Amino acid sequence: MLNMQFDKRIIINTNDLEWQTSPSAGVKRKVLSREHAERGHATSIVKYLAQSTFPQHQHPLGEEILVLSGTFSDENGDYPEGTYIRNPPGSFHSPYSENGCTIFVKLHQFSSNDHHTVRVNIHDPDGWVDAQGRLKMRPLHEFNGEQVAMILWPAGQHFFSISHFCGEEVFVLKGEYRDEFGRYPAGTWIRNPHMYEYNPYAVEDTLLWVKVGHLPYPH
Repeated sequence: MLNMQFDKRIIINTNDLEWQTSPSAGVKRKVLSREHAERGHATSIVKYLAQSTFPQHQHPLGEEILVLSGTFSDENGDYPEGTYIRNPPGSFHSPYSENGCTIFVKLHQFSSNDHHTVRVNIHDPDGWVDAQGRLKMRPLHEFNGEQVAMILWPAGQHFFSISHFCGEEVFVLKGEYRDEFGRYPAGTWIRNPHMYEYNPYAVEDTLLWVKVGHLPYPH
């Protein structure tokens, strides 16, 4: 197991991690959290080299993907950089990349009742809305208390207290996210536990993928 203590804050600058091999030649990964080797809960950065493929496989509790660079493909279509994908529980596919790609992937983390298939291009200006302060938000998915969105923090935006019921995950895509504990450049993955309180801000325009309300509730 790796980083499965959901009551602790986890911060990983993925730029500092080495690529590891996977069961498929031409596919490499940086593992951020994992329940078991090759099954169960996992969060990773995955790189497909050009012309690489991964064998057909099923996702018993779903798969969530954000394409970070290049074009990710499967038998259902091609998904360029900026595509957000949700494949529901029980789905299966045979992924590949013609010219190479890098993706942020979360496996086996859906509610068993969440059967929505989602495909969103975050670069489409339609769907972006004004949020708290001067933030811009692009909702991606919502189900049973879980919310996923892109957040654009403008330079100079500062909040003095944020906490989320059932926790929060943040992946920094552009710019630099900051709080009173540190600075988090693009490529940083943060997982905050239930009701963890902090004071985030940005001194430059910063783009985040954010997911809240999905981590285990402490009893």
